Amino acid sequence: MRFLLPASLATVPLALTLVVAQRGNTDQTASIVSYVDAHNAEALSLVERIVNINSGTRNVDGVREVGRVLRTELDGLGFRTQWIDGAAWQRAGHLVGERAARAAGAPRVLLIGHLDTVFERDSPFQKFERVGRTEARGPGVIDMKGGDVVLLQALRSLAAAGVLDDLHVLVVMTGDEEAPGRPLAVSRAPLIDAARGALAAVGFEDGAGDPLYAVTSRRGTATWTLRVSATAAHSSQVFRPDVGPGAIFEAARVLNGFREKLAGEEHLTFNPGLIVGGSAAQYAAGEATGSAAGKDNVVAATVVVTGDLRALSTEQFEHARKTMQAVVADRMAHTQGTLAFEDGYPPMAPTAGNARLLQLYSRASEMLQLGAVAAVSPDRAGAADASFAAGHVAMVLDGIGLMGRDGHTPRETADLTTLPTQTKRAALLLRSLARGAGTAK
Repeated sequence: MRFLLPASLATVPLALTLVVAQRGNTDQTASIVSYVDAHNAEALSLVERIVNINSGTRNVDGVREVGRVLRTELDGLGFRTQWIDGAAWQRAGHLVGERAARAAGAPRVLLIGHLDTVFERDSPFQKFERVGRTEARGPGVIDMKGGDVVLLQALRSLAAAGVLDDLHVLVVMTGDEEAPGRPLAVSRAPLIDAARGALAAVGFEDGAGDPLYAVTSRRGTATWTLRVSATAAHSSQVFRPDVGPGAIFEAARVLNGFREKLAGEEHLTFNPGLIVGGSAAQYAAGEATGSAAGKDNVVAATVVVTGDLRALSTEQFEHARKTMQAVVADRMAHTQGTLAFEDGYPPMAPTAGNARLLQLYSRASEMLQLGAVAAVSPDRAGAADASFAAGHVAMVLDGIGLMGRDGHTPRETADLTTLPTQTKRAALLLRSLARGAGTAK
């Protein structure tokens, strides 16, 4: 690393110059660490405050209220903030903030959070509750209101140490991460716009729940719908040359064909989650429910099956889709099948840039004597908003928020000891980016 020295040090011997630079580095680290420790109680209080605001994705008012609280926090750090209304995608909206650096050309970094949870207003799980000395249970405490606070506290500690002015920071906290509004091209446009031109994107999800791991790759998601029709007849005539096997047998053949052709491929999963079939069948996509009617002595005329598909790269998605379509096309007599896909979250493929960002994060962790951090398997990482930034930045790291266990369940529990440690790691990572780490040399 090249140190930029004030003119007053230009004639100082090199050995003494390096000592001064190193001392400045140590003092800065100490300032960051001391700030985080001194303000950890305030951070925990903010976690409790926003966890106690129900912000299930479809609770528009609750999501906006969490956004209002966090917007005030960003405003206090000198961010120019705005609320982007989500009416166009049937959701509450997103909180977006930007803080320019002191000097032109400073590294531009995108920080990603979300405001919503999976626990809607009718959920019995509503309140933050301390569980012993080092744990707390609450809706969204780790996914991801605790991560939002880690993000904020890291920025505050950098401001206290005089580093924040050296970064151009953008913050996007979406209001519908748990159930994204459609179309995705509209609901994720603010996030993608913020990612363009950024050096790196950092997501503050809880990831694997273990602070010794972070996320450098995530599988993308898609949904699929299989519809099969066939000739209805008396059951005594099933398989006759002019009748065929019926829709249920054909759907079973297709599903088993998917399994035979694709099961076991690394990082690829596909799962039929709902099936309805009989003489008549209806599927309500918006409600994820279906109904069917039929008789034991009638050959089934129709089947609808829905499921999801997860893959690590665009190429893997394309291969799986082509294979599945080929299975459907190889139909039995007197049946017809169609298979339709709808894209969800894009894949966040592992890249050299992502690995470099993890290396910087791990180095920060070791500097704090918290141990090295490794990449978690993408098979253990679900979909997240950081994936939308992946195609627009050179480096992405996710899963560095508040850690815990049992997310998305009424047992969602945070390990409160990781609130200050995750904040310190994130702050030192951002400091390394402010100094030009990760940029082309």
